[in-house]
Amino acid sequence: MARLADYFVVVGYDLDKRGGSEGQGHILQRFPEKDWEDNPFPQGIELFCQPNGWQLVPERERPSFFVSVLTDINSERHYCACFTFWEGLDNPQLPKAEASEVDEDEVPGLVQPAQVFAPKSLVLVSRLDHTEVFRNCLGLIYAVHVDSLSVPLETVIGNLLTCIIPVAGGSQRTITLGAGDRQVIQTPINDSLPVSGSSVAHLFRQLGIVNVLYLFCAALTEHKILFLSSSYQRLTDACRALLAIMFPLKYSFTYVPILPGKLLEVLSTPTPFIIGVNSFFRSETQELLDVIIADLDGGTVTIPECVHISLLPDPLLQQTQTALSMVLDPELEMADHAFPPSSTQPSTLKIQDKEIRAVFLWLFGQLFHGYRWCLHIIRIHPEPVIRFHKAAFLGQRALTEDDFLMKVLDGMAFAGFISERGPPYRPTDLFDDLIANQVERIRQEECSPHKVMNHIKELAEQLFKNENPYPAVAMHKVQRPAESPGHNDPKNLAMFPLLDDVTVQLFIDHAAAKLQTAPPVVKAELKGMVPSGPPLGDIVDRHGHVLANSARRLEVVRNCITYIFDNKMLEAKKLMPAVLRALKGRAARVCLTQELNQHVLQNRAVLDDQQFDYIVRMMNCTLQDCSHMDEHGIAAILLPLVTAFCRKLGAGITQFAYSCVQEHMVWTNMQFWEAMFYSDVQNHIRALYLEADGGEQSIAQECGPAAGGQELLGALELASEQSRLWPTLSKEQQSERVQKEESTVFSQAIHYANRMSYLLLPLDTSKNRLLNRSGIGDVESVSNSYVTNSIAGSMAESYDTESGFEDAESSDVANSVVRFINRFVDKVCNESGVTNEHLKALHTMIPDIVQMHIETLDAVHRESKRLPPIQKPKLLRPILLAGEELVMDGMRVHLISDGREEATGALGGPALLPAEGAIFLTTYRLIFKGTPNDPLVGEQVVTRSFPIASLTKEKRISVSLSMDQFIQEGLQLRSCTFQLLKIAFDEEVASDLAEVFRKHMHKLRYPQHVQGTFAFTVGQSGKTLVEHKTKDKNQSIKTLSKNLVKSAKRTIGRQYVTRKKYSPPTWENRSSLQSELDEDELSVSEELDQGSLTLSSTIRSSDRQTMSNVVERACCRDYQRLGLGTLSNSLTRSKNEPFRISTVNRMYTVCRSYPGLLIVPQSIPDSTIQRISRCYRQNRFPVVCWRNSRTKAVLLRSAGLHAKGVVGFFKSPNATSAGPSQADSTSLEQEKYMQAIISSMPSYCEPSGRNTLGGFTSTHMSTSDSSDKLRQPKIGALMKQVMGGKEDVPGTFSRGALGQRARVISLSQPRVSGKARNPPGGKWGSIRGSGRLSAYNPEVGNRLSSKESPQPNGGPSEALFLRQQRAYLYIIGDKTQLKGGKQDSFQQWEVVPIEVCDVRQVKNSFKKLIKACVPSSATSEPSMTFHRCLEESEWMCLLHRVLQVSVLVVELLDTGSSVMVSLEDGWDVTTQVVSLVQLLSDPYYRTFDGFRLLVEKEWLSFGHRFSHRGAQTLASQSSGFTPVFLQFLDCVHQIHLQFPMEFEFSQYYLKFLAYHYVSNRFRTFLLDSDYERIELGVLYEEKGERKNPQVCKSVWDYIDRLNKKTPIFFNYMFSPEDEEVLRPYSFISNLKVWDFYTEETLSEGPSYDWELVQRGRQERLAEEVPDKPDTTTPKSQRRIVWPCYDSRSRVVPDAITKLLQDLQSLEAELGMPPEKWKDTWDKIKANQRAEAKLENRPSFNSSLLMSSNLSHQRRSQGVYLPESGVGSSINLAMDRETSTTSTPVAGRPSTSTLYSQFQSTESENRSFEGILFKKGALLKPWKPRWFVLDKTKHQLRYYETRQDKECKGVIELAEVESVIPGTPTMGAPKNIEEKAFFDLKTTKRVYNFCAQDSPNAQLWMDSIQSCLSDA
Repeated sequence: MARLADYFVVVGYDLDKRGGSEGQGHILQRFPEKDWEDNPFPQGIELFCQPNGWQLVPERERPSFFVSVLTDINSERHYCACFTFWEGLDNPQLPKAEASEVDEDEVPGLVQPAQVFAPKSLVLVSRLDHTEVFRNCLGLIYAVHVDSLSVPLETVIGNLLTCIIPVAGGSQRTITLGAGDRQVIQTPINDSLPVSGSSVAHLFRQLGIVNVLYLFCAALTEHKILFLSSSYQRLTDACRALLAIMFPLKYSFTYVPILPGKLLEVLSTPTPFIIGVNSFFRSETQELLDVIIADLDGGTVTIPECVHISLLPDPLLQQTQTALSMVLDPELEMADHAFPPSSTQPSTLKIQDKEIRAVFLWLFGQLFHGYRWCLHIIRIHPEPVIRFHKAAFLGQRALTEDDFLMKVLDGMAFAGFISERGPPYRPTDLFDDLIANQVERIRQEECSPHKVMNHIKELAEQLFKNENPYPAVAMHKVQRPAESPGHNDPKNLAMFPLLDDVTVQLFIDHAAAKLQTAPPVVKAELKGMVPSGPPLGDIVDRHGHVLANSARRLEVVRNCITYIFDNKMLEAKKLMPAVLRALKGRAARVCLTQELNQHVLQNRAVLDDQQFDYIVRMMNCTLQDCSHMDEHGIAAILLPLVTAFCRKLGAGITQFAYSCVQEHMVWTNMQFWEAMFYSDVQNHIRALYLEADGGEQSIAQECGPAAGGQELLGALELASEQSRLWPTLSKEQQSERVQKEESTVFSQAIHYANRMSYLLLPLDTSKNRLLNRSGIGDVESVSNSYVTNSIAGSMAESYDTESGFEDAESSDVANSVVRFINRFVDKVCNESGVTNEHLKALHTMIPDIVQMHIETLDAVHRESKRLPPIQKPKLLRPILLAGEELVMDGMRVHLISDGREEATGALGGPALLPAEGAIFLTTYRLIFKGTPNDPLVGEQVVTRSFPIASLTKEKRISVSLSMDQFIQEGLQLRSCTFQLLKIAFDEEVASDLAEVFRKHMHKLRYPQHVQGTFAFTVGQSGKTLVEHKTKDKNQSIKTLSKNLVKSAKRTIGRQYVTRKKYSPPTWENRSSLQSELDEDELSVSEELDQGSLTLSSTIRSSDRQTMSNVVERACCRDYQRLGLGTLSNSLTRSKNEPFRISTVNRMYTVCRSYPGLLIVPQSIPDSTIQRISRCYRQNRFPVVCWRNSRTKAVLLRSAGLHAKGVVGFFKSPNATSAGPSQADSTSLEQEKYMQAIISSMPSYCEPSGRNTLGGFTSTHMSTSDSSDKLRQPKIGALMKQVMGGKEDVPGTFSRGALGQRARVISLSQPRVSGKARNPPGGKWGSIRGSGRLSAYNPEVGNRLSSKESPQPNGGPSEALFLRQQRAYLYIIGDKTQLKGGKQDSFQQWEVVPIEVCDVRQVKNSFKKLIKACVPSSATSEPSMTFHRCLEESEWMCLLHRVLQVSVLVVELLDTGSSVMVSLEDGWDVTTQVVSLVQLLSDPYYRTFDGFRLLVEKEWLSFGHRFSHRGAQTLASQSSGFTPVFLQFLDCVHQIHLQFPMEFEFSQYYLKFLAYHYVSNRFRTFLLDSDYERIELGVLYEEKGERKNPQVCKSVWDYIDRLNKKTPIFFNYMFSPEDEEVLRPYSFISNLKVWDFYTEETLSEGPSYDWELVQRGRQERLAEEVPDKPDTTTPKSQRRIVWPCYDSRSRVVPDAITKLLQDLQSLEAELGMPPEKWKDTWDKIKANQRAEAKLENRPSFNSSLLMSSNLSHQRRSQGVYLPESGVGSSINLAMDRETSTTSTPVAGRPSTSTLYSQFQSTESENRSFEGILFKKGALLKPWKPRWFVLDKTKHQLRYYETRQDKECKGVIELAEVESVIPGTPTMGAPKNIEEKAFFDLKTTKRVYNFCAQDSPNAQLWMDSIQSCLSDA
């Protein structure tokens, strides 16, 4: 029972304190005047009566009513019902009072007294929330006052204050206040359920479903919520509704439904709240940053950006929304029905309100079901103490990741929920029933909304019944005031009278006395046991959160454990990787713990070392995959096990498993230890009360928190039973039980202090890893001091202050552990009611426990050190090159797998990675060498290395290895040789060592100067790179050459350089020195008179040798070959040669980056050249680099023009200008230069007057032959593609139409002087690409093939008229540069503008290409697949562009036009195009010598900036790596693929160059130009000294040497055609990804350092040899070849290589001097040619090295594989593409040369004869021969056929050693059984024979054997 009203208060306007603009209220009267003892008077009521402030108003307002809620200090809520009405003010006070307000008022002068009204409030304070009753009561009091009823107000108020009603129970109580009124008060049946009226329904109507759900989640996850409305009552209702839907959780933070304006600063409190504020204050709520604002009037919810609301987990959110919409808007479902039901109105508001609440009740049922299974009851008496095991609950529900549930369980509301609903013996309500009995139903129905609705309606009915147990009774009778008096009524109402407090007090006292005499009301409390509902476990399993196919995995785990305990270690080792993988699943982890449990006897299991090691590994793996929360209780079940498994280390010293599993976060998580502790305490308390015997007790202990249902049920049931019995026990029994329970908790606390010290103290107490890393305790803070802040927790002073700064000793660790345990003990003991004495005892005990444990650990640590360490694989040493030295010795690392799947075993095959080994840093390379972690391939060696100079990116990473828990420091190193090393340093590697490693690596990667690179430092062990100061006669040549160059520069302006006295050393010396001297000689030879003297005339005889070196340079040799000019000694140079070799740049003054000798037109003097060069970027003016020997068209290269030169270049010569400026004169000279080039072409100087405009094309049009017409369209199409279709270059073409542009080239084939021959058609690439032919517009094609007749004079326009011709010179220029120039119609050159890929594009493209080919981590995203990344890199597009331009230039040159390539700075794209053009046009460059010459000439001499583009030194580090040369090699590779028979070198040769041009092993590709090479003195040393023969300075020498030894670089299919011009297809569909980018060989590393690979193979062979004696088991000849491990070319060589190898090994066996492979090869080819002639085979082309009768088309496709017959397989391998005949050749006179002829004069003695197949000598096939065994002569002879008289060969039986059964070898006759083969071994060789069948073979063997034995 409770008072309906505690206080009645009258609050009025305070006239005395009317200062300022704000009025105040004060309490006029309150009843009763003394506070109730049980309920003090709430403070601040006057603020809440007028939340907007007390103000006088000019007009009377209507009375208002609302209820505000105040919360007192005991968090009790007081409902203050405020009834406010307005009274007129007394006149006399006006002038005084209003003085301050008049100023502000608009009305001047005095205000009429009746115009001012002051508010007055009647307030009723109650602890019950009966809004309507309060409204009626206060309304009645007002009515009595206003209508002046006869009832005294004191009586009414007295009755109100003495009215007592029941709190709950569902009864109705009628009350009357004595004014003729009557009210019925309805109490709810159960007061634990909130009463909501219809407020919830209103809230949803105001805000909508989604908004309310946001508010609901925000309230549960403790956010701040603010309601705004202009109605106070609505604010209260909305707040009440929000609390109602939170049931069964209770809101425990600030709750103020109506906040007065004066208290608005409350809104900036840091704690969560639910507050309502009048919309009047909206502007003041704007700056709140973290408050969610719900505007009830506008229906909006505003969530600030910084607030993240966690929403309900997914399926639940959806289901809740659906259910709510079905309640609120039932028509939604039917909206689309064709025949909607007549009416589907939502329920009435009161019912709807309950339905909505039922939805939320149902929601909580789903969220919290099974919570009682996670309760730990740790005390039953005197009060139950209950803890909730959050981790287990989340783990069982598989919701550990769910943000919302985590926050709810951590929240205050849930803590209240547990303390209120946890106890097992208490009254139950609707929610308990739902959780206990309806979970199953909820689960089954959750998928069908209609069943859910039925359930919700049932729940709603119960909720409704609770509030309205009886049908409504219409017994209310409340007096309302008569129609309120008019506002302007002059007769003012009387003021509310002062009441007589004595009268009221009498009423109250009287009622109190009555109560005391009345008998006490005994309310029967229905307590009962709370049912727990179905347990959690099986529910989860039905949800399917269990791991798939776990049965097989569990089997594996069980087997492995069985093997370990049966000591079958090898079996266990094999299973281990699978077990460790399986342990990622929860089921397998649980299984592991169960299995291990079975092997523990009497809490102990002693293992041997290896068993112990395996068990510890499995435990570690299990723990590693658990989170630190241990949501599945795995760590909890392992806890007893880690103290059970142990191994003996020595006398009395045992090491337990816990010392090896400490590295897990879970042990440092305080919540874990608490949960474990409570779970154990619960088991012991249960055991205490179970009268059963001890058997059950031990089970309970083992089971831990995740134990089966029976045990947990037992504990709560037991507790419930004990609570029921408690009141019946005597005092002694009660205290005895309390004591027993307390001591149980105490003993467990001691036990846990021990356990915690086990797991927190590291084995080596000097290293306190764990504490450092995780900051024991909650993850509050992790500082780096030894004792983390969180541990220091309860201790005020920091540990550092105690210890000063001594060395951290073991005491440090001890202290931090002691603190951690102390904190734990404090917390659990306080919660579980341990007495203070016991607690103190514990605190003194803990340091001793820890200290004792440290002492035992020391002994264990000492002993464990003596154990042989677990064998880590020994570090393998890498093989080093001669001159390569280790900079840092091997550091143990793990090589982690990256995104390439082959090595990880993901694509099948064993997992070679991750591997353990060491990383070595040498002066040349970075090498990893180690063995795979996977035991199945543990004996393989894995090597990954790359040259340090190719490192492009280094990034720190942290890696956790699957086996150990350490997160290791790692590095990811990427190299531009397409390699990636992802390494993690082993824990034995100190972190500072790793840092040193990085520093060294950087120093080596970016040396200060190019002389710091490996190519220079090789072999200089220990010496620094300082210049040697040796003072001998021959001063260091390098410094000398530098001085010479410098002095030359100084005197460059003079006409002649004064000759230095420098005597060259004698020839003996010279040969030993580098011949750089010669270059120096040249550099000081006299400056020539510009253009007048030829070079040879100025060279004195003493300097001739000097010059010879220059002449030997690649350029000169090539110029002479091309007939572009010679340096002849005779002065009589033929003046009619169009070109000359100019020495204008011999001092590198005109252009630093050009070579010293250049080809220029004969007619241009050197002075002009110097002037012209200024117009071009970097002074790279046009020079000739190649001439077509047939059409005599030349190829020129230059840089692009400077901007200022562009305009002059295109300005027509007769442009008006104010006097000849210098720009004009240079542009004139430029034109002269162009003209000179054009004049040099024979087609231009032909007598037919080609250079006059008249007969410009007619003669040639007629001569163009048919083959040419076929080809012409191609060039038009080419041109179109190259120039792109859209942009138009102004002035170059009259308009952008295709036709016009295509007419730029109108082709005709000039006759080559004298010889009338068909021009060779050239080769297009593989036929597939023929789509190119259709890529042009037919109309263009017609124009191009000259169908339009030319109009000689006065055609349609000048431009068009001229374009009918083919221009003599095409300039390939950059589009961007050619803007704005005007093409002059009478110049005979034409500009082809193209778009060039600039260097940045290449750089970025390459970065993406590397990431595509060598991804750093595997990804399953479809957007990141290899082909997608390759496409995005655009590398193929770049290749396509370069090839396209090159093919165009080839076409133009081949049709007789000269071409000048003038792009960018002339050293990147220009070089690529010019080199490719020469390679395609001139077969010479497709040979070894030619390709070398091409690279030396175009790339090295013409100054491609290798050092700069390769970022080889510190200076160029920032510019980044740009692989221009690699791009060129890739283009060559693409051409090689399309024309495999045209190249003398193989693909491997290109890969070799691609690798070594970045490796810095050779000096060839260092520095940026010849000038720099001379300055450093490296230009001419290549042929010089050989101090260290192993160290090759030039890559070319190395290739030559290697090529002599092995055919690795040679292309067996090389079979060129004369004067062949190649035209490859360049479409992206025709291009292939170069396998150089993707392949790797993990067995030996990159194969490009040949010596290393060879030595590595020898070592491997040497290792394998000792195993040979074991002949018991037959050794299989088969080998498994792994794609990324083995070198396929070596393991599975092609036939020819294999045969050559066999030949070599045979020669070695026979002790013959080995013949060079090339000689063998040439001999065989010569033989074949001879045979071809003998057989009169039609030879396709007389110059072919190998005879061929392939059709032309098949040849161009390149690979032709003949069908195999019984014929010669050797022949096939040899003639892979040259022999189309593959039938058995019976009568070829091929073997005749191999054996001496034998002619018998006597009659033949034939003892035995017949046909045998005989395998020929090396490289010859099996042939059927007629064999004769002659006993008399003791020989075996053979003939071609039976009739043949001429013996082919003879085998002397005297030399025969044995005859044995043989095996079929390669190419043996098919379909013959194996036993038909036999071998005849002579002293010289082995003959292989094959008879028709096995009996025949046996006969032969027997016959020969008998001959041998006869002899």
